[in-house]
Amino acid sequence: MFSLTELLPVIGYAGITVIVFAESGLLIGFFLPGDSLLFTAGFLASQGIFNIFVLAALSFVAAVAGDSVGYWFGHRIGRKIFQRENSILFHKDNLLRAEKFYEKHGGKAIILARFMPVIRTFAPILAGVGAMQYKKFLTFNIVGGALWAVGVPLAGYFLGTLIPNVDKYLVPIVLGIIIVSVMPSLIHVLRTKEDRARLMAALRTLLRRK
Repeated sequence: MFSLTELLPVIGYAGITVIVFAESGLLIGFFLPGDSLLFTAGFLASQGIFNIFVLAALSFVAAVAGDSVGYWFGHRIGRKIFQRENSILFHKDNLLRAEKFYEKHGGKAIILARFMPVIRTFAPILAGVGAMQYKKFLTFNIVGGALWAVGVPLAGYFLGTLIPNVDKYLVPIVLGIIIVSVMPSLIHVLRTKEDRARLMAALRTLLRRK
């Protein structure tokens, strides 16, 4: 099992930037560990491995750029995805929900989604699909990007400088971050009967294949 404290110095600034960009707006990035990655990178910066200012700046740019790419992807070809056969990720009902969701919660949704794995990846795409005004999207994209891509590394950095021998507790801290960040997405998925049934059907299909 790989350790982020060992992996991040190897991939460096470039690797971190690519991962943040991919998770922020590319469909293939929904499984990437953004929260734990940024927190651990911030911690490593407190140990002198990274420069916290360079790390925060690159993460912010990558997060905002990734969301913007996701938005335009959704705006230009997102509706075609929803015209395909229903699946757990691209269900036609989600298109109508996205339009209503962003019409009602637009800015708040973009900001809060930053702290929700998986939702973080699909939020800008659905904003584009739901025809959210880009200027409005960009404003909240920048705010959310600053809170997440700058705030999370800073939290790791200050924890590393304030608590002696915090590296001994890094693994449970990161696990706690993962659990806390996953809970809102899990609650959201399990909230309605239709979503629960869809999830169970997908799990049964996966088990049959094995």
